[in-house]
Amino acid sequence: MANTVKVAMVAALEREVRPLIKNWHGVEREYEGRRFKFFENGDTVLVCGGMGAEAARRATEAAIALYQPELVQSVGFAGGLDPALMVGDIFSPGRVIDSRDGSSVETSTGVGVLVSAATIAGVEQKRKLGGSYLAQAVDMEAAAVARGAQARNIRFMAVKAISDETDFAMPAMDRFVNQEGRFRTGGFVIYAALRPWLWRRVIQLAANSAKASKALCTELDRYINSAKKSDVSATELHPISKALN
Repeated sequence: MANTVKVAMVAALEREVRPLIKNWHGVEREYEGRRFKFFENGDTVLVCGGMGAEAARRATEAAIALYQPELVQSVGFAGGLDPALMVGDIFSPGRVIDSRDGSSVETSTGVGVLVSAATIAGVEQKRKLGGSYLAQAVDMEAAAVARGAQARNIRFMAVKAISDETDFAMPAMDRFVNQEGRFRTGGFVIYAALRPWLWRRVIQLAANSAKASKALCTELDRYINSAKKSDVSATELHPISKALN
């Protein structure tokens, strides 16, 4: 028998949401031959599915099948495509576009456009994505999560924290993402340690990630607490999102 919740959150990596889930109940559950770790907190559940579209799709399907949520949220980090977005800003789009095929899904709330790319976007790719899709931010998972929710007629929204701005040159990290969407931190640390010219960027990336995680978790905690205190459904609550020009 499935547990039922109001909100299922799908993140990529646990480090993005660690401040939020540190006191939640963790449980492993199986779906279609795969094990997923869920974090439960009352009417909310969160799963860290891994990086990329396939990992996000699998996690979304598992969360829907096992918890039957009213609302599915894609939560986590995003890169800024609009110079107005700074590290730690919260962005909740009104539309999510899949760069692989150009398909899009309207969210239940939000403003602006988030585009999901197949790889971690560098400075030049950010410029192209922003121009091609008139998008304000880029991630790797939201379009897959949105499509999974839409296929089952479940409301969808995305809440992202900016972890890297438009002009931040990301280190080469895609090679450290395995087929399951897990980031091989140990391998990346060794790679970066042997390349002193990367140290400054890696240190800055770590600081940016910590700031983004804190902002994201503060916003998600506010959202959850507002839903608990309010008579309205969690699907009617709006996240705080930075106004864009």
